Amino acid sequence: MKKIRIEKQIKCSADSLWELFADVTRSDWVPFANEIVLENNVRTFKMDGVGEIKEKIIEKDQANKSLTYSVIKSPAPLNHHLAKVTVLEDNNFSKLVWTSEVEPDEFEKLISDGMKSSIEMIKKILE
Repeated sequence: MKKIRIEKQIKCSADSLWELFADVTRSDWVPFANEIVLENNVRTFKMDGVGEIKEKIIEKDQANKSLTYSVIKSPAPLNHHLAKVTVLEDNNFSKLVWTSEVEPDEFEKLISDGMKSSIEMIKKILE
């Protein structure tokens, strides 16, 4: 199993960044996502050129500004995926800490690249 950890300073308040993640159906920061639908703690991404991805929301912790989720259906044959996004105060900015576990190992780059692309979209929206 591969573990990915990305830490990035975002030039906005922690509250603004958390609002983006806390709205688990917001799709403008997810590359290629047309729509995200939530049903029974499972969000379904409808994505151009990718198809459908389903993630189970395991925990949304408003007080600690963290979201834990797991891919449960994907075009990629994942055996395991667990991710956590945490938003921290960083002086007048925010710090995004995004971790993922993925198996099989060969999907590490795909997941990591997706996280990095999403962060770039977030920066365009919030900075």
